[in-house]
Amino acid sequence: MIIIAFSDRTSKILPRILCHGMKHVAPIGVYQDKLIMYQFIKPGKINQIRLSMRDLQILQRHGWRFIYLTGNLPYDFCNKKVHTCVQLSKAAIGIKKLRIQTPNSLYKYLLDK
Repeated sequence: MIIIAFSDRTSKILPRILCHGMKHVAPIGVYQDKLIMYQFIKPGKINQIRLSMRDLQILQRHGWRFIYLTGNLPYDFCNKKVHTCVQLSKAAIGIKKLRIQTPNSLYKYLLDK
């Protein structure tokens, strides 16, 4: 299972200006009973954060939204050259649409799908 987490808050300046609605996105891989969030920091640096189901509830209370998808994360999606959190999430779920460039457009695309 793959969980795609969206937030309407970010500490980075550029997404605050350019992105409307959702401003950050992060894929979460579910491995047996473990949850690992892949947090995009900068190109070439992706942190892996271990989460529990309780952590998801806390994030949800702070405004995060989650979309649950079937399937597994590709083995090498973190090794691809990604420059944004959206590109990381698209690589995680296998979307190759060029028109999706902001977290809000990815959110709307996954809701319609």
